[in-house]
Amino acid sequence: MKNTVLVTGGSGYIGSWVVKGLLEKGYTVRMTVRDKSKKEKYEFLTDIADKNKGELEIWEADLLKKGSFDEAAVGCDSILHLASPFILNVKDAQLDLVDPAVKGTSNVLEAANKSNSVRKVILTSSVAAIYGDAIDMKNQHLSKFTENEFNTSSSLDHLPYSFSKVQAEKKAWEIAKQQSSWELIVVNPSFVMGPSLESISKSESIKFMRNILSGKFKSGAAELYFGYVDVRDVASAHIYCLENKAEGRHILAERVTDILSFSNLIEAEYKDKYKLPKSNNPKWVLSLIGSFFGLSRKFVKNNVGIPIQFDTSKSIEKLHLTYTPLQQTVRDMVDQMESQ
Repeated sequence: MKNTVLVTGGSGYIGSWVVKGLLEKGYTVRMTVRDKSKKEKYEFLTDIADKNKGELEIWEADLLKKGSFDEAAVGCDSILHLASPFILNVKDAQLDLVDPAVKGTSNVLEAANKSNSVRKVILTSSVAAIYGDAIDMKNQHLSKFTENEFNTSSSLDHLPYSFSKVQAEKKAWEIAKQQSSWELIVVNPSFVMGPSLESISKSESIKFMRNILSGKFKSGAAELYFGYVDVRDVASAHIYCLENKAEGRHILAERVTDILSFSNLIEAEYKDKYKLPKSNNPKWVLSLIGSFFGLSRKFVKNNVGIPIQFDTSKSIEKLHLTYTPLQQTVRDMVDQMESQ
């Protein structure tokens, strides 16, 4: 008999792969949604549950509502907290990003405290909680970002999504240290890519790929460096942390590369099918026209043309993660988008 696990954000881009993996292994998954009546948002997961030995229970909960997760947590052995907004263009960063991320984390972890059954909480954070701007690596005299760093350069006005992630993770560690019933394990993925289990995904990852394929960057890419990781590897890391001894934070990245090199992986597979960038836009040009791409001058100054590196040795040694090659991630993602 497999254990009962509470999963927040289970119908999302990463969460759905986690739920699928748990159902395949025979877990009873309690998945929280804001509105149970909107079955179209999670029906694809009930279909997966029907084909597997695990059981899927749908519970209602709201990140911003105090005590909302308490009932769902009772009787669960573990909580996987993935629910947090990933939106890059927001009108009100405090309301749209920081409050749901921080208050949601508090509400979920307080539910773990009250449950008397939860022994492990796995939090989906991000490398955005480790650094804000690429220049941070140089400013902190680092050769690579490691699990020891926390983002100090983001704010409500500058990279608010990154700010929401570091604030939420710090809140999680603060709550974890005040109790001894459960242990906290954190997963810090870089830019997550790969196929989606949802037929209509609003994920920023899907949006990013659509922008590349649609020719948005054909006149030239911004020389921005990101870590990339396959969504299925991120799900595997969560399930490994659930089933095995793990501790602390875990950076996940198959590699770091710039947008032009990422586009070249698409070109290698699909030749001239898409209007892909052939070069990088000069930094001074982006300083002038960056606002068209949603890039502030400060962002351009502190990120464009500045390489970064991540130390991913912990994820390989402790989580025994074998990364899916980025080429395959790209192929699987584009093939799926072409078939829809």
